[in-house]
Amino acid sequence: MDLALAMVICGLGGVVAGLIGVGGGIVFVPAMTLVLSKGQVEAEATSLLMIALVSIVGTWRQRSYGNVNLRDALMIGLLSPLGVLVGVVVANEVSERALRIGFAVLALYMAWRLLRRVFGDDPPAGAVAVAGPGPDSGPTPGGDRAPDGVPPPTASAGR
Repeated sequence: MDLALAMVICGLGGVVAGLIGVGGGIVFVPAMTLVLSKGQVEAEATSLLMIALVSIVGTWRQRSYGNVNLRDALMIGLLSPLGVLVGVVVANEVSERALRIGFAVLALYMAWRLLRRVFGDDPPAGAVAVAGPGPDSGPTPGGDRAPDGVPPPTASAGR
């Protein structure tokens, strides 16, 4: 492996990981298969260790900013190894071509979802859609006040 090229890939993967929280699937695996001519399984397996190291540093820095939800991280972190055990077996049983096609389809799907979110057509998971008031929805909060904050006169006023 060309050391200079590997350093560039690792640096780019680290920057991407720090910016958007990913590295292995977005930078490391494609770079190792396309640029360094590694097999898909070898690239994925190598990426697992690279991701672990990048994750430790990234989590340490993000925690100092208060951005880490430890409860969610522990729950996902404890359950994910079960999926990895299954995934490793499958990755070693299917063809390289099938893995590459699956990887490409997943990358395209995730890119499509991210673009939908960017352009406002796909709310984040867990978001509650809030519709504006309809014609028969009645008063809205603060809707019974004039722009100056004073309630409008009612029909029963002055009786």
